[in-house]
Amino acid sequence: MSSYKSSPAMQRRLVLVALPLLLSCGVRGQVVPAVISFGDSTIDVGNNNYLPGAVFKANYAPYGENFRRHRATGRFSDGKIVTDITAETLGFEGYAPPYLSPLASGKNLLTGANFGSAASSYSDDTAAMYDAITLSQQLKYYKEYRSKLAAVAGRRQARTILAEALYVVSTGTGDFIQNYYHNASLSARYDVDRYCDLLVGIFSGFASELYRLGARRIGVTTMPPLGCLPATIRLYGKGRSGGGCLPRLNRDAETFNRKLNATVGALLRRHAGLKVAVFDVYTPLRDLSERPAAQGFAEARRTCCRTGKAGTRVYLCDPATAAGMCRNASSYVYFDGVHPSEAANLVVAESLVSAGIDLLT
Repeated sequence: MSSYKSSPAMQRRLVLVALPLLLSCGVRGQVVPAVISFGDSTIDVGNNNYLPGAVFKANYAPYGENFRRHRATGRFSDGKIVTDITAETLGFEGYAPPYLSPLASGKNLLTGANFGSAASSYSDDTAAMYDAITLSQQLKYYKEYRSKLAAVAGRRQARTILAEALYVVSTGTGDFIQNYYHNASLSARYDVDRYCDLLVGIFSGFASELYRLGARRIGVTTMPPLGCLPATIRLYGKGRSGGGCLPRLNRDAETFNRKLNATVGALLRRHAGLKVAVFDVYTPLRDLSERPAAQGFAEARRTCCRTGKAGTRVYLCDPATAAGMCRNASSYVYFDGVHPSEAANLVVAESLVSAGIDLLT
């Protein structure tokens, strides 16, 4: 992002202005035919609602308070998540339903699919700990989706949709905050550098398999600033709830992000015709966390909703205290212990749209 700091309202205008700019570059009509998403709670739009054993769900108040009809859908925010905003920017009138939903059928398949599952991550071991949909299983669901799409659109049209679609991979946070940081055997087996190598290696194999199956436009998010998340400050900050971000955890995220960029470069050299964009969520979220007032936010340490005090509830809104939600979520960077508010997601989405222009032209 540039050094210019605008308000959340200005960020919204910048995001919406991006679409006509894309169209002026020669892209006709809808910028891409479909958006296909893989990952964790950052893109889960309700898949975990259909998993009886899933530990992480957002199907209760105050989640969704500022979304359509003011109801929880399974999105981990007060309103729209980044992929919602990106879909709107690309000209979509609606959002792909969760793949496990009955709505993911018929003509609804033509505009994409969402396989995201809260607590999923690059490592299947991380996802399995919380009964989430592993990344391996998400890939299996994608293969199933390809067959369903061909049945609806015809094989030729399905191939075109799959080749021209935007694929979004947003995951990895859980590998650190839900696994590595409190798994003594794992951290003893891998130092941070080697652990990051393991994770980006999984991404490389995943992206290569998507390419083999027809994907040509992939966007992957960086690791967020792990040391700035309210939950991690609370868990690992030794009473620094009113202080700044945790440098060590942010360095871990930066290590992963450097290796991710190098891995993307290797993928581009290996696969002809493949486009991959790295969507930087680290920088905008770090800036918002460290200097919220510069972009019109009032609070970056406290969460809008009241989170739990122990276990996994440290990350999420406490359903027993739904009435304790803040009055104005748009003034908070974080809605719960890990996930941004819709207002913060708008700022992050602007960064994604800027990085993704090369994918779409």
